[in-house]
Amino acid sequence: MALAVWFSMSAVVPSLRQEWGIDTTAAVWLTGTVQIGFVVGALGSTLLNLADRFRPHRLLGTSAAAAAACTLALAVAVEGMTGAIPLRFLTGVFLAGVYPVGMKLMASWAEPAGRAHALGLLVGALTLGSTLPQLIAGFGSPPWQLVLLVASGLGFAGAALAFGLVRPGPRLASSQEALQPRYALRMLAQRGPLLANLGYFGHMWELYALWTWMPTFLLASPAASNLPVTVGVLAFLTMGGAGALGCIIGGRAADRFGRSRTAVAVLTISGLCCVASPWITTAPAVAVIIVCTIWGASVIADSGIFSTALSETADPRYVGTALTAQTAVGFALTVVSIQIVPIVAQAVGWRWAFLVLAVGPLVGATAMWLFGRVEQERREETAPHAVPRAGDEF
Repeated sequence: MALAVWFSMSAVVPSLRQEWGIDTTAAVWLTGTVQIGFVVGALGSTLLNLADRFRPHRLLGTSAAAAAACTLALAVAVEGMTGAIPLRFLTGVFLAGVYPVGMKLMASWAEPAGRAHALGLLVGALTLGSTLPQLIAGFGSPPWQLVLLVASGLGFAGAALAFGLVRPGPRLASSQEALQPRYALRMLAQRGPLLANLGYFGHMWELYALWTWMPTFLLASPAASNLPVTVGVLAFLTMGGAGALGCIIGGRAADRFGRSRTAVAVLTISGLCCVASPWITTAPAVAVIIVCTIWGASVIADSGIFSTALSETADPRYVGTALTAQTAVGFALTVVSIQIVPIVAQAVGWRWAFLVLAVGPLVGATAMWLFGRVEQERREETAPHAVPRAGDEF
């Protein structure tokens, strides 16, 4: 519910183009500014150790309410980009107190053997919440203010649930360490953390750009007129519903078959969808729905794997620093990919725009395939009578 405000403006861009007279470049910043705010909020929260200084469920509830209040203010008091951009930036800052803190809370209830499944379930919730505005906007073309009001109402409801029902589990970890920027660079000299990070960066390059521009991509294609539902509803069902299911399946598969195998499989599938995207624009409606469903499930199915993989290979003393750096760089990359897609579309047309996203899955799959060797070495090291190995520094 709290994440419903994230893409709320992306869902109403067609209306805003008419009422505010904005172009594609301006529309990019309605989402890109949230990403920047999220990076700033995540770094600030870590530097101040907010998740350890305050009860995490209260921090989550307060952050969700604040993000919802920003969206409410935008709906009732803003009539242009000048007021929208600061509020969207603050929305991202406050959402940094929702998603990472939610992961901390989920991990506090999860058995170690099932942690990837638990985090996959949480990312599934993020996926559903992030695509809810598309569902709202897909019924009857409501005014953009109404879409934002409903999204903010969901955010306030999420905050109430956090305060009233959510509590930390018995495995709540307290991280008293300060952020160690030097380790953020030093870990890149270690095979395991480096490869886990590269896998995550490839994943993030594709994910948020796809979520941001999929409705626009479909609306620009001839196939849109043949769909049995509106583009907004289709985006929710395929990116949201199928994505949530993909997260759960991906988490369970990662616990059973290993982080590397699962990540390589889903990155390969989403990469193939990127490559196939030019041909689905003219495909029959059934084919469009099938490909979008597979794409929506695979693009997010591995999301919880990378933080799990990094936490298992980074120096235990600096796991907090490692995860913060991974998140910050990953979300910073999304700002770039979100901007590049419409630039490519303007140059060669929306039909070919998503091909640029295929670079992410290619890099990510290669990195996670190599990460499988690190997993194998770790298993050998922890096996009975294993011969101690030197560190995995290059």
